[in-house]
Order: sequence, then structure tokens, then C-alpha cells
Amino acid sequence: MYPTTLDAPKKPHFQASIDHQTNSFKKFYNSIETVRSASSSFKGKVKKLCSFFESEKPVSRNPDESQSLTVKLRPSKSMAMPKSMAPDFRILSIWLPGTDDRIVVYFTSLRGIRRTYEDCYAVRMIFRGFGVWVDERDISMDSAYRKELQSVLGEKNVSLPQVFIRGKYVGGAEVIKQLFETGELAKILQGIPTRKPGYVCEGCGDARFLPCVNCSGSRKVFDEDEGMLKRCSECNENGLIRCPDCSC
Repeated sequence: MYPTTLDAPKKPHFQASIDHQTNSFKKFYNSIETVRSASSSFKGKVKKLCSFFESEKPVSRNPDESQSLTVKLRPSKSMAMPKSMAPDFRILSIWLPGTDDRIVVYFTSLRGIRRTYEDCYAVRMIFRGFGVWVDERDISMDSAYRKELQSVLGEKNVSLPQVFIRGKYVGGAEVIKQLFETGELAKILQGIPTRKPGYVCEGCGDARFLPCVNCSGSRKVFDEDEGMLKRCSECNENGLIRCPDCSC
């Protein structure tokens, strides 16, 4: 019997295999192009960040003016902020008042979220590798640091870690890692005060906090005039105070 016109011709087995391999190669090539495009875009943003640090410093202002300037430069609510990066490198004018001479790292020492803890640890180790002095602000030890960070960035939900260098907002773990790998971080850190190799604070062991000497960490003190216990005004919610040897 001869095949009718309605019968679709079947491809040979080897031809079908070739077509399958061709489609797989096209998908693989498209994925590579996507990664290259994302990498190029990120490198371009990092270059913008480096050039921002090389620009001239703004004219010094009194604390009141600096605070008002920070409020004006907060990002809007409608602007999406990536998890561990600065909110697009166009908003690099966010400032942390009173930190023009140091590095400030907001982080957490809790291991509740593994990825967050690992990012915080990695960023801290990168800076320690350079031997520079870092003002580490652990939000799990003092909630005032979280409120401070939220106020500066203008966001309620802020990922960790977040880094400020010479008062300028840099970003999170991915930004610091990229700057470190490209060698740009070493240039940015030039002039930052350094610590002696192997130095550890004798007061707190680099924990940055100590039990309150006023209430011994109980958060309560006895008021002799009123004859009752009151909340200690010297310590935070954990009964801790900032180590006097580590504070600036």
C-alpha cells in the first residue's frame, strides 16, 4: 500500500538526535549570554562606586545640617532594594553622620539564618584581612543599631550586612566581595586607621559589649527614694553597655 498525502514523513533517528542536540546547545548558549550580560552590568556598577569614592569630599557641615541632608537623601519607598546590594549605585549619596574617619559594618552574630550569618562573617573577615579598624555594630546585641540603620536607609526591612566607608553607604556582602576580588577595595581603604596584628581588646575580647556595671546586667536597679526596683538607664535591652575601650 502506498502512503497517502495525510501521512507525515518521519525523520530518521539520527536526524532527530541532531535536532535535540542543537536545541540543547542553543539553550546553553543563551544561559551563558545571560550570565555575561549580568556580570558586565555588575562590573559597570562597581566602577561607578569606585569613581564615587575618588570624587571630592563634600564641604563639611555641622551635625544638624548633616542630619537633615541624610533625611533628604533617603531612597523612596517605591524603589526596590536588592537583598545584599546598594539600591542601584545611583543612590550613593546616603551618609551615616559622624563616621567620616572609619568603616562601619552593621551585622548580626546570631545564626538564625545561615546565609545571613555567613555573609556577615565573610565581610568581617575581609576587613580583618586588611588589618583596618572597623566599627562593628551588632544589631543582635543592641536593637538601637537596627533602628539607626533603618533610619539612615529609610527602609524597615534591611538585609545584613550593610557597610559604610568614610560615612558613605557602600552596600552589602556581594558588593564588598566584588570590590575585594577586583582589587578596588584595597584602594578605597587607603588611609583608614589600622590595628596591630593579633590585637584583641583586653576589656571585652572584641565582643564590643560588657555587662552593665550599674545593674550587673540585670537591667534593674533599686531606687532608695521610692523604695522600688526601676529599669536601669545605663544599659540596653540585654543588660549590656558598649565597651569603653572599643567605643569612639
